[in-house]
Amino acid sequence: MTIDHGANMNHLEQLKDAVPADIVVTDPDLMEGYRRDSADLVPAGKPVAVLRPRCTAHVSAIMSWATRTNTIVVPRGAGTGLSGGATALDGCVVVSMEHMTAIRDFDVANHTVVVEAGVVNADVGRAVASAGLFYPPDPGSFEVSTIGGNLATNAGGMRCVKYGVTRNSVLGLEVVLADGRVLHTGGQTVKNVAGLDLTQLFIGSEGALGIITSATLRLRPTPAATATFVATFPTLETGGRALNAIFASGVTPSMLELMDNATINAVEDYRRMDLDREAALLLIGQADGTDALAQVERMATCCDEAGADLSVATADPTESDMFLQARRLAGWATMEQFPTVVEDVGVPRTRLAELLTTIAEISRDTGVRIATVGHAGDGNLHPMLLLPDLGEDARRRAMETADRICAAAIALGGTITGEHGVGELKREWLTHQLDDISLDVQARIKRALDPALLLNPGRGF
Repeated sequence: MTIDHGANMNHLEQLKDAVPADIVVTDPDLMEGYRRDSADLVPAGKPVAVLRPRCTAHVSAIMSWATRTNTIVVPRGAGTGLSGGATALDGCVVVSMEHMTAIRDFDVANHTVVVEAGVVNADVGRAVASAGLFYPPDPGSFEVSTIGGNLATNAGGMRCVKYGVTRNSVLGLEVVLADGRVLHTGGQTVKNVAGLDLTQLFIGSEGALGIITSATLRLRPTPAATATFVATFPTLETGGRALNAIFASGVTPSMLELMDNATINAVEDYRRMDLDREAALLLIGQADGTDALAQVERMATCCDEAGADLSVATADPTESDMFLQARRLAGWATMEQFPTVVEDVGVPRTRLAELLTTIAEISRDTGVRIATVGHAGDGNLHPMLLLPDLGEDARRRAMETADRICAAAIALGGTITGEHGVGELKREWLTHQLDDISLDVQARIKRALDPALLLNPGRGF
C-alpha cells in the first residue's frame, strides 16, 4: 500500500527540534527490524524513520509534528501481531513504544496497576504476583507482546473463557490523539458512567484513533487452587459432543482449549511431549478456586461419556504445567517449522465441531495443510495454514483458503476475527460481516479523531 503523503528529511530535522535526536532512527539496517509484524502475507513498506519515544511528552510532540507535516504514523508494540496492523507503510514514521516500560503505580488494596504501553504482558503478572494478584489476559505471545499492542487489538488468550479479553481488565487509558493532545479516559474505580465510555472505544482500535501510552489495569486475586484435565478423542464429532456437554454442565472452566490432529503432530515433531499422534482432537481444560479438582473431574466425565479415548484429571501443578505447555507450544511449533498464516475466527461455541469439520474439508479442497488450535471455551479458533514457501502460488492458495475459512465462520453466525484484529489482512472481509451503517459510523468516528487520516490508515476499519 502506497501513501501519497509522508515525511522527508527536512521534516525530520524539524522533529529533532521538538524531541531528543536519539529517539529518531534513520539507519536503514536498524529500521529493517521495524518494517514488519508477524503477518507474512502483508507486504512491508519503507518508513523514513523509526521513532522510539521514552515518555508521553515525546509521543505528543511526534503527533503534533505529524499533523503539521501531514506525515503518516504507524504505531508499533512488539511486532507480534498477525494481521499486518503494525506493518510499515511507504513514507511513514513507525512509532515504537518499546522504551515506555515503566510501571507507574501499583495499588494493592484496590487491585489496580498503571503501566506504560511498552510493558510486556508477562512482566505485569510477575510484578504483582508477590501481592497475591494476577493479570488475567494471557495471549499466546504473552512473554513478548506488550500491553499497548494487547490493547490495540483487544487481545485474548486461554483465560478468556472465565476472565474475559483485554477490555474486561482495563479501567482507564492515557491516549495521545492525532493532533498531539493527551486524553485521559476512565479512572481507578470499577464503576464509572461519567460520559461516554471512551476507554472501550480505543481498545481494539488498532492504533487508528490514537496512540495508547499507558493503561490502568484491573487485577484479580490469585486463585486458591487450580486443577487441569486432558482428554483425547477418536473423531471431531465425539470431541464436539464432549464440548457441548461441558458447556451444559454448569462448570466454570478457567481454560478450555483444543488441538486438532495436525497440531498434535506439529507439536510432537517440534518437541516430544508424548501426545497421542492418532487422536483427532485433544482437549485441555482447567478450573480454579477451592472446588477446582471437582470441576475438572466433572469435565473429564463429560469427555468420557462422549466417547473419549483417554481422560486424565490432576491437581498437581507440575502435571498441569506439562499439559498446558503442549498447548502453548502450538503456535511456536508451527511457525518455526513452516511459513505460517495464523487465522483467527470465532463462532458460537456450540458450533465449534461444525467449523472444525468445515476447516478439514477446506484443507482437502485447497491442498493447504491446516493445523487448528483454539479457545474452545469461547468459540475462538486459530486455523494455522502451513505453507511450503512464500512464493506467489502458495500466497494465492493461502488467501483463497483464508477467505473460505472466514466465509464459513460467518455462515455459522460467527466473526472474521476474535482477538487478532482486522489489520490490513482482513479489511476486505469487514463488508461481509458488518453492514453499511456500522461501517459508516466507524468511518465518521475515525474522521472526527483523525481528520487527515494520518494514524495507521488502511488498517482496522
